[in-house]
Amino acid sequence: MTVDRSNLRNKLNAETARLPWHELERHFARGVLITVDADMDLIEVAAGMAADDATAVGQWLTEDRIRRTTADEARRFGEQRRELWCVVVAPWVLVQDRP
Repeated sequence: MTVDRSNLRNKLNAETARLPWHELERHFARGVLITVDADMDLIEVAAGMAADDATAVGQWLTEDRIRRTTADEARRFGEQRRELWCVVVAPWVLVQDRP
């Protein structure tokens, strides 16, 4: 099946929101929160994951540009009462801290 990346990006962009950390904590507790580096395009990463682009996703993981949110990141987000950009690519919730 071919995925229309443009339509997928538009759909994901419309589903992107900025949420306070306390609303994302439960996803961290479930182990489904993925941190995306601030210099990356959150929608492009989400589209890559949704389209099962194993090459791109594998490279981002290897380079630690995306990763399961660490306990240190979670602690910092909570202490600083951060609001994060997020988008759901089931079963994952991708978050990005953009100051």
